[in-house]
Amino acid sequence: MARYIFITGGVVSSLGKGLASAALGALLQARGFTVRLRKLDPYLNVDPGTMSPFEHGEVFVTDDGAETDLDLGHYERFTGVAARRTDSVSSGRIYSNVLEKERRGEYLGKTIQVIPHVTNEIKDFISIGDDEVDFMLCEIGGTVGDIEGLPFFEAIRQFIHERPRGQCILMHLTLLPYLAASGELKTKPTQHSVKELQSIGLAPDVLVCRSEHPIPEKERAKIALFCNVRPDAVIPAYDLKSIYEAPLAYHRAGLDRAVLDAFQISPAPRPDLSKWEDVIDRLENAEGQVNIAVVGKYTQLEDAYKSIAEALTHGGMANRVRVKADWVDSEKLEGEGAHLLDGYHGIIVPGGFGERGTEGMLAAAKYAREKKVPYLGICLGMQMAVIEAARNLAGMPDAGSEEFDHEAGKTRFTPVVYHLKEWVQGNYTVQRKVTDDKGGTMRLGAYTAVLTPESRISEVYGGAVQIEDRHRHRYEVDATYRDALEQAGLCFSGMSPDGKLPEAVEYADHPWFIGVQSHPELKSKPFAPAPLFAGFVRAAMQEGRLV
Repeated sequence: MARYIFITGGVVSSLGKGLASAALGALLQARGFTVRLRKLDPYLNVDPGTMSPFEHGEVFVTDDGAETDLDLGHYERFTGVAARRTDSVSSGRIYSNVLEKERRGEYLGKTIQVIPHVTNEIKDFISIGDDEVDFMLCEIGGTVGDIEGLPFFEAIRQFIHERPRGQCILMHLTLLPYLAASGELKTKPTQHSVKELQSIGLAPDVLVCRSEHPIPEKERAKIALFCNVRPDAVIPAYDLKSIYEAPLAYHRAGLDRAVLDAFQISPAPRPDLSKWEDVIDRLENAEGQVNIAVVGKYTQLEDAYKSIAEALTHGGMANRVRVKADWVDSEKLEGEGAHLLDGYHGIIVPGGFGERGTEGMLAAAKYAREKKVPYLGICLGMQMAVIEAARNLAGMPDAGSEEFDHEAGKTRFTPVVYHLKEWVQGNYTVQRKVTDDKGGTMRLGAYTAVLTPESRISEVYGGAVQIEDRHRHRYEVDATYRDALEQAGLCFSGMSPDGKLPEAVEYADHPWFIGVQSHPELKSKPFAPAPLFAGFVRAAMQEGRLV
């Protein structure tokens, strides 16, 4: 039976609960324990799949096709444990499950209430995979006191009460604001946050206190006294230059020791932190810098491309070089011209939805092709590379995507990219219509691509002829145009196993130009960089004369 660590937040949002959870998971792994992390989100959306990137940031996709919160990306990057559909749930999903059961008559005519029906559904979700790992870390989104989160807090209270004593602990993350006028760190917001937790029957065992200034021992003792925790369980959390410093920083602050003490695990196994020491060494001792332009639609919010930003960092680590990514608004490129890309050592065009900004993406693909600048197109970025080739090399000046025609309500383009209506998933054929619901209906999760031997992408993957990466898209390059595009010079170097769906394209006469329909950034980790990002950064180093 797993031990449970529930991670909550107070005072303000965006304190870094996801990062703290991921770092703690990594520290427990370093001591030889197995872990799994999951996220409980109070919002009423069934999942973040239909939410705007500006609203929610990146949607992280799991191997089994779940659209989840970006914190699951942190969990994977820090622990290497592949997230599953059962590692993310929202209030919307919980209520949807309860109502579906009610419609099926599973409650035998009972009146459906938050307690016990909603809380029982939450508890059932929390306990999935209970016997698989030593520690289950469950992060609750939002802050204590949010009305949306109350069913989750009540479910946790019940869950802790029903488990054997010492089986569950609560870790609470708060903020210690600094008042410059008085030169003081204020502990009262933390006290009130803990008091709010206590009022609903929960008491923290470990307090993690975010602060921009050192926390004096006197203040830590005060927090411990008024919040009813041990002094050594008040853990300072300071701002870091890189998120990958978090495991070592939290270890120095005593977080893993405090957690194990709360479970009365003593003596605890000694941690092996060599993996994280190597990560920091590669970050701090980079041998040069490459400059990368990421030409996207949602560049105003970097979290919209969180996994790409981190995968670039990982690619830099693999090559012992620092990667400086500039987020270039594709609409700005449309207005001011592709000369904005002058001086960059590599260009990435990432995924996205809708027609807005796509002419700028096409300009970026054309610039990279003509100027021989390393290019990595991801999802929509691959589709833009194909449309650019069709327009400018294959004699189809009106080439475009069916997605843009649907937005306009009329046919304007020769659709070299079309709405995907059928594909094979495992042993099943999935069918979709344009009129289907938007949520959860894309081609989602891990799919196999068969690579052309001796192609550039096969070389990047160490000579592999089959790879598996995660997908999230509902429009696909039309393979019927393959011959015309290959005659124009764009090689289809990866296809689905049935040969119907293009998975990768490249130019044989280009130093490094690859487009993939998948999202390789989602599986990249600091200690296991995604091969495409490591290869792309190395190509950018050659462009910058760093190798």
